Amino acid sequence: MSSPAAIRIVGPAEFDAGTAQTPGSERRAAIAPALGVASVIWGGLFEVEPGARTGIHHHGEQETIAYVLSGICEVRWGTKGESVARAKAGDFIHVPAFLPHMEINPSKLEPFRWVVVRSTATPIVVNLPDDTWP
Repeated sequence: MSSPAAIRIVGPAEFDAGTAQTPGSERRAAIAPALGVASVIWGGLFEVEPGARTGIHHHGEQETIAYVLSGICEVRWGTKGESVARAKAGDFIHVPAFLPHMEINPSKLEPFRWVVVRSTATPIVVNLPDDTWP
């Protein structure tokens, strides 16, 4: 007999930085199999320090939805990084599957922080070479 479904609360002290990473940022899993949470989606936090940028990467077959908690970020994307958009606290971001992108923090004073939800239980991070874009 299976156990009944239950709500699970995961506090910040339980977040797992052992999830897939991209240089220039930190991801912390909150909803993930590694934390004993059985779910078909992944959830966590994403942060980029002031003046930093991530490496170019994509998330394979995963779609990503992010909510900007704090700060301002620029997101570059496309086959040559030719597209750019800026998001600020209160904005939602959708990143399609397989889309190469990079996050940039233009602030010299504050990090930007996102709440991130991915369409599979385990995050996929494919880091691309720095010279992928001109």
